[in-house]
Amino acid sequence: MRIGGRVLVDQLVAQGCERIFTVPGESFLAVLDALHDTPAIDLVVCRQEGGVAFMACADGTLTGRPGVAFVTRGPGATNASIGVHVARQDSRPMILFIGDVDRGTRDREAFQEIDFQEMFAPIAKWAARIDDARRIPEYVARAYATAMNGRPGPVVLALPEDMLLDVIEAVDRPRVERAVQACDPVTMGELAGMIGAAERPVAIVGGAGWNVDAARDFAHWAERSGIPVAAAFRRQDAVANGCPVWAGNLGYGPNPKLVERVRAADLVLVVGPRLGEATTDGYQLITPDHPSQLLVHVHPDPEELGSAYRADLAICAGMAEFADAVLEIDVPPFSAGAEAHDEWTAWSTPTLRDLTMDLGPCVAAMRERLPTNTIICNGAGNFSGWWHRYWRYGGPGCQLAPTAGAMGYGVPAAVAAALRHPERCVVALAGDGDFLMNGQELATAVQYGASMLVLVIDNCAYGTIRMHQEREFPGRVTATALRNPDFAALARAYGCWAETVERTEEFAPALDRAMAEPGVRLLHIKTDVEAITAGTTLSAIKAR
Repeated sequence: MRIGGRVLVDQLVAQGCERIFTVPGESFLAVLDALHDTPAIDLVVCRQEGGVAFMACADGTLTGRPGVAFVTRGPGATNASIGVHVARQDSRPMILFIGDVDRGTRDREAFQEIDFQEMFAPIAKWAARIDDARRIPEYVARAYATAMNGRPGPVVLALPEDMLLDVIEAVDRPRVERAVQACDPVTMGELAGMIGAAERPVAIVGGAGWNVDAARDFAHWAERSGIPVAAAFRRQDAVANGCPVWAGNLGYGPNPKLVERVRAADLVLVVGPRLGEATTDGYQLITPDHPSQLLVHVHPDPEELGSAYRADLAICAGMAEFADAVLEIDVPPFSAGAEAHDEWTAWSTPTLRDLTMDLGPCVAAMRERLPTNTIICNGAGNFSGWWHRYWRYGGPGCQLAPTAGAMGYGVPAAVAAALRHPERCVVALAGDGDFLMNGQELATAVQYGASMLVLVIDNCAYGTIRMHQEREFPGRVTATALRNPDFAALARAYGCWAETVERTEEFAPALDRAMAEPGVRLLHIKTDVEAITAGTTLSAIKAR
């Protein structure tokens, strides 16, 4: 006989959960009490539920199994909803548990009551409520299966406070694994024929499910075939960028030569991505009907295939299974892969601009000093574009970046990465506006002994919105100027090592000093909003 809270924690242990992110709430005290006697699970207490959900989302990205978060009802759940939305759009496995009102007080608008199934239904793969403690093993096992299978994503389970205190008998369920999704040999034969008949094929990789084996196998096949490989928006780590046919990334600010190469392709092999708005430049680079192009779409979820894009050949398979199967396809090698890689190499090599602080050489200095398996974590903002263009990602698990464009993601993601991989270098990138949305999680990083480097790129503006203002309403700046704190002093107040960097030539020595320090290190990098992106300035935008 066990109480519901104990049964729930026992199921998480059975599913291999090693870490939970939380802000504690009185609505799930029974779970917290059970965790007191569960050394197998590391409990990470955060400072705001948005940080909790972002950390769980990032942890699920790195492990391939659901990141686990616990928050309380009402404001706890609404704060955490941003992470659920990111996990959904990013196709990341995650489970959010929400402590809820007693079963006997439902539908009275009790204290902090929300109908969580209604609230999360549009942004979660599955949202449910456990009313019977005896069924906790069933619900938890289903949550893991749902979060991992097909297109990965978030699951939300509401936990009535009194249910967690019920004393019951329950039958534990065994560990759930992702279902294997092998390729159909006949379909792979069709793919071989289509590639053999193509003149200008291009591959676009991304989505979820990439691991070291999948990345290695697909890169080997692409190199052998000579087919250019581009990345979907913020999925530049699907394949190691050192691959000789790597062509760079699509999304915001891509290489114009890569854009033209995709536009001119007669066959587009899409392996993993949904082909969202950012990757396709508003569904214009590759249109949903793509006249004059053949589209092969490989995706693990049959409901995604054909949902937005007409596929000339749809292959429902996992990334590892497809990468293994495609190795059997031999075609006469194309020369375009090497050409595209040379174009990317030139595009991703920064040149010094006439700026007091030029971020391009800063990224180059990082490339010289940091390991190739460094985990780069960023939120949303133009600042990230310098790293998207100039950094060279080492393969799966090296880029944590929200395709949903959520601000405040970088620092929590870096905390999760540093705790998951203490042996690796972890870097959080944040703009000034981006940082102040979840910068309080520096306290969490320090509390749990995380080792990570934080770069705050400060131009005293919501820079992305300022850029759009200058395009649409030039000279009429509204609501985008910021007055910021001394970020280095703020970091020191949290217990971090910190310095301020104001000139390009100061960055490399400051980085060396930072990397020689233990724990959390922060570099406050002051830039001019005039240098609005890696490729243009506000003045140039105004002139156009």
